[in-house]
Amino acid sequence: MKKEAVNPYLPSWEYIPDGEPYVFGDRVYVYGSHDFFDGHVFCLGDYVCYSAPVDDLGNWRYEGVIYPKTAEPLNPDGSMCLYAPDVTIGPDGRYYLYYVMDKVGVTSVAVCDTPAGKYEFYGYVHYKDGTRLGDREGDEPSFDPGVITEGDKTYLYLGFAPRGDKGRSGSLLSVLGPDMLTIEEEPVFIAPGIEYPEKGSFKGHEFFEASSIRKRGDKYYFIYSSIWMHELCYATSDSPKGPFTYGGVIISNADKGIGGYKENDVPGMYGANNHGSIVEINGEWYIFYHRHTNGTWYSRQGCAEKIQFAEDGSIPQVEITSQGLNGAPLTGKGEHAGYTVCNLFTKEPELYIGKPGLPTVTQRQDDGMDYPEAFITGITNGTTMGFKYYKCEGIKSISIATRGYGDGVFEIRTAPFDKVLASFEVHNTNIWTEYSADVELPDGVYAFYITFTGQSSSLQLKSFTLN
Repeated sequence: MKKEAVNPYLPSWEYIPDGEPYVFGDRVYVYGSHDFFDGHVFCLGDYVCYSAPVDDLGNWRYEGVIYPKTAEPLNPDGSMCLYAPDVTIGPDGRYYLYYVMDKVGVTSVAVCDTPAGKYEFYGYVHYKDGTRLGDREGDEPSFDPGVITEGDKTYLYLGFAPRGDKGRSGSLLSVLGPDMLTIEEEPVFIAPGIEYPEKGSFKGHEFFEASSIRKRGDKYYFIYSSIWMHELCYATSDSPKGPFTYGGVIISNADKGIGGYKENDVPGMYGANNHGSIVEINGEWYIFYHRHTNGTWYSRQGCAEKIQFAEDGSIPQVEITSQGLNGAPLTGKGEHAGYTVCNLFTKEPELYIGKPGLPTVTQRQDDGMDYPEAFITGITNGTTMGFKYYKCEGIKSISIATRGYGDGVFEIRTAPFDKVLASFEVHNTNIWTEYSADVELPDGVYAFYITFTGQSSSLQLKSFTLN
């Protein structure tokens, strides 16, 4: 049975960031790194894969572990982490997984006969003399591979360019031969980092990490995370070798640059690093990205939004939503989970996640539960939680489910500073407690913003319900 897609699109207890989406056959597959809930660093898990039918993007199937970190010959004890990977189909029709680990500067490759089978280690990207890319004097360390194969050539994009590191120039391209490992054309520079002297069209949105490449028509789109980290940008070229010209921001996981419910430059969500790419699914294009949970940088979840291309091939920035891959407003009836929140902020704007005391999405697994329960925690005076969008018809009441120690009022609006649609006075409770109010809501498409005012030490929100 089909079901509506929401953000995050995978189960609430799953943490697959750095998503690289591809359509193989009649399914869309997402490859990424693997964070843990309450992880202490990035990418602690093995590579796993999820897939969904192209016409049913709310039903994701767990494909299992496709490549354990101990399968890497340099990592038999599993002490190194598997960073963001990418996948391409080689000239032989097999699937090649490119990846980099956290403590070495080389690019590894694994191979499989199917998109989500068990990948096996294949080799290291190397020069014609056998020297591994990243080992030769003068090489920049490999990081965040992005790959595309055309004919018998594979174009491999790599790079990491943080502030203050003058040894990292930006993103570099190497061209590999039909064996998917041997460099036939040595690395060339394609996108400048913040320390590179000539910024060109990239000035203000210099390359940081997360190289990804896609082709649409006769144009190549280079997707990357800028030096601001929270935004995914793009640059275009008529050739996979460039030159690439900066195009704009596709999405910010802090929703910075999006106005309407706030000022453009004010964040509407707690952001941090970002990584993803674009893909066409059933004639529609989407941007995959990730959000941050648990009050840290290290528990990231995959999200996606529908995008549009202008006639000139440009991509206007899109807002972050709860509807995600649904591609249209969600049905405004029934219960809607709090963890699908897309805007979360207090009275004092904060761009990056991690500051103590801020509200966040988290999870808990109590006795008798098959899976962890996800909810919003850390709700304090002035916290606003935004959910969008919902097609509402015949709505007569709204309720919320909350728990925790707090005394005050939750107010629901359809815009942060609009009139109050419903209000609920809450008091200390240790169990999920539902509060309900009658409302007058004309039929239409709405966002819902829930704001708490009062004293709180541990307030949480599980869901809101429209009836």
